[in-house]
Amino acid sequence: MSRRPTARPDGLTGGRTGGRLRRTLLAGLVAAAVVFPVSAAASPNVPAPAPAVLGEGSALPDRYAANLANLHEAARTAEGAGRGGRAARLRAMEAGGDARFLVFDGRGKGRAIEVFGDLETADRVAVLVPGSDTTLDTYQRFRAGAVSLQQRLQAKHSRSAVVAWLGYDTPGTVSPAVLTTGRADDAAAGLGSFLPRLARLAAPEAHLSLLCHSYGSVVCARTESGSEVTDMALFGSPGTGADSAARLPTRARVWAGRGGADWISGVPHVRVLGVGFGADPVDPAFGALPFAAGSGGHSDYLKPGTASLNSLAGIVLGNSADSVDSPEVSHARA
Repeated sequence: MSRRPTARPDGLTGGRTGGRLRRTLLAGLVAAAVVFPVSAAASPNVPAPAPAVLGEGSALPDRYAANLANLHEAARTAEGAGRGGRAARLRAMEAGGDARFLVFDGRGKGRAIEVFGDLETADRVAVLVPGSDTTLDTYQRFRAGAVSLQQRLQAKHSRSAVVAWLGYDTPGTVSPAVLTTGRADDAAAGLGSFLPRLARLAAPEAHLSLLCHSYGSVVCARTESGSEVTDMALFGSPGTGADSAARLPTRARVWAGRGGADWISGVPHVRVLGVGFGADPVDPAFGALPFAAGSGGHSDYLKPGTASLNSLAGIVLGNSADSVDSPEVSHARA
């Protein structure tokens, strides 16, 4: 297995280093300010009950029920504390009382790991890892992508499931943290320990795919994944902190794609004194397998009818990335 690369300067010196570093910082912050003019990060002081305590061998229905009850109580607590906006968002997450959460923690920005589909019978499981500014207060946009992917998978393969993994404190889009691997390194430890446990909950010999958006691609690229992870797809990625796919700590096939209107293409691919993420994953020199990502923007990869959604579904199902027919793919080839 390849080892994770250590942080290093990119070899530039003097004024060129300072100039490129300033451009990296400026490009990342300016682009974020343009695309996300309002950060929806939640206050770290939002009150909520402690997460449900469950034994490692707890049955899935028991896990789902305990976490849903905790979510309901978190909504009630938020309402009582005058946090009506958070309470409303939590009630939306309850989804009629049949939502399936493996993990839920309503404190602060929050954590949530939600399952779409029948995990116990699924032999193809996609794990979605989100990027910056994904919190309980912005969870619905993350959930919408998971639902869209699950519907696409189900149309072709009934034994499929999607796991929306909000298992870390994502950085703010407009913040210094989004320009370094610090949050990703912390998240990678949690994701790495979660994956084998997830594999044991799914059908025997299930294939897991990591689908990693934006800063989430930095998380995935720094996660040591075992043999149960067969594919890793990086999309809307600013880079990984590694100079090639071969240097990532995984034996999975590594894919990369970027939409034609994704603003992140303008972020300089340098890494200086721990700032920035280095090589561009869609550059052929990086060594990732390319997939068709269509013409969409940074938040469009999992929207229904897109080439990117079609490609990602194909990766999860173990097909070539563009093997599931879609109108946009056909148009792109014409």
